[in-house]
Amino acid sequence: MADPASRIAVSTWSLHRLLGTTYPHDLTTDAVSDGEDTYGEGEESLLGLPSVLANHGYQRLEIVSFHLRSRDAVYLGELRDQLKVSGVTLQTLLIDAGDMTDPLVGERDTNWIAGWIDVANALGAENARVIAGKQPTSSEALERSVLGFRELLAANAGSPMRIVTENWFDLLSTPEAVHVLLDQLDGQVGLLADFGNWTGPDKYEGLKSIFPRASLCHAKADFSGGQMDEADYGLCLAAAEEAGYAGPYTLIFDADHPGEWAGLAQERDFILSRIGQAF
Repeated sequence: MADPASRIAVSTWSLHRLLGTTYPHDLTTDAVSDGEDTYGEGEESLLGLPSVLANHGYQRLEIVSFHLRSRDAVYLGELRDQLKVSGVTLQTLLIDAGDMTDPLVGERDTNWIAGWIDVANALGAENARVIAGKQPTSSEALERSVLGFRELLAANAGSPMRIVTENWFDLLSTPEAVHVLLDQLDGQVGLLADFGNWTGPDKYEGLKSIFPRASLCHAKADFSGGQMDEADYGLCLAAAEEAGYAGPYTLIFDADHPGEWAGLAQERDFILSRIGQAF
């Protein structure tokens, strides 16, 4: 990605208020639930989002699975067409539920996730992000995750789309656990490194440890005080750049102020002013 601007993506997670409606997941069925106005009525549909995104100067998109109102082939085809017409690349489908490490329902959840990987392929996504697991880190839980990923990889064989996971939830709450899991999967599963999932004094060293393995990044800034915490964002960005990360930065915004498009613009401008520099 030689052009810095081409390294910027946006997640539908950052546009909750614009979209308004979500479709909460029920892991006992492949059916999509009835919509809920979780964030109000919204101003835009997911089908209309690609052109709106392009008008704001963004060319890469990540879609959270609970923003899809249907898994019907016609609807997925319409969304794929809208992405193509708008010149927007579907970077990742974020499969936002399921726990392959649950000793009771892990097999069910793995099968449910596999169905969403089919959706990601139907949409032409470059990647599908899968939660590695929500159980506390242990050798047994990590092994269940590895077995789940191997099932998903076998089902996705022959597809150009890559399965990735994220440093998220209890299972991958440390860099050590991230490395153990990915080492056992022999590079077949990629890593999406998220700025905002870890906290504490070791956060930046932890990010620096995993970013050499990352092909994707969720670049979430802290706006909890009403303004972007530039110190924290800069240290997160430095951890990525110093590790040689060269992939896209997906802007994650989730605050009441200064508004979704304004918050995304602040994150984008901050990143573009820093990437490629020596830290």
